[in-house]
Amino acid sequence: MDQNQLKQAVAQAAVDYTLTRIDDSSIIGIGTGSTANFFIDLIAAHKNRFQGTVASSEGSAERLLSHGIKVFELNAVSQVDIYIDGADEANERLELIKGGGAALTREKIVTAVANEFVCIADESKWVDFLGTFPLPVEVIPMARSYVARELVKLGGDPVWRENVTTDNGNLILDVHGLYPIDSACALEEQINQITGVVTNGLFAVKPADILFLATQKGILTKTAKV
Repeated sequence: MDQNQLKQAVAQAAVDYTLTRIDDSSIIGIGTGSTANFFIDLIAAHKNRFQGTVASSEGSAERLLSHGIKVFELNAVSQVDIYIDGADEANERLELIKGGGAALTREKIVTAVANEFVCIADESKWVDFLGTFPLPVEVIPMARSYVARELVKLGGDPVWRENVTTDNGNLILDVHGLYPIDSACALEEQINQITGVVTNGLFAVKPADILFLATQKGILTKTAKV
């Protein structure tokens, strides 16, 4: 199978799992990116099985609405039953790097609210150590240069993702040179303490609860190893 076929297969696995976890009052959190898009297209056939969704980006919201799926503002719902999203990297502790699609802040917010976070990825995203994929950091525009200097002090090589503005009106710095990230929780918290940082793409303090990984041998179900 090629990568798109793997993404579709893992999205279908996530749909099958989600349908066992929801009822007609449930709110599903929907992530951003190509794998999440496959999930959106597949869950659309079951849109009468749940109340609606919360989307982590404007792009995902538009795709959901195009299928006739209700999209709620997060502030309008009392809980998110399950959140489905992809990742740019994942390790055996189900710590992730996310943000390749520049939606990391909203993704992290929905993750924080959700009762369960299900990550879906193809085998190319599975790593022993995080950090080969540049770490996205969302920053307030006026703080871009200052934050970049502080990231250099942490050993990173930040590159401004030019011509990209997040749905929150902010900028993205992609931090190279951090591999291998040994203590993802500590680094996540350290970067978030830099003034001007909105958040960063490490999902380690609150990792995924379960990961469906598409491989050439089938779908693997992984839970975190401590």
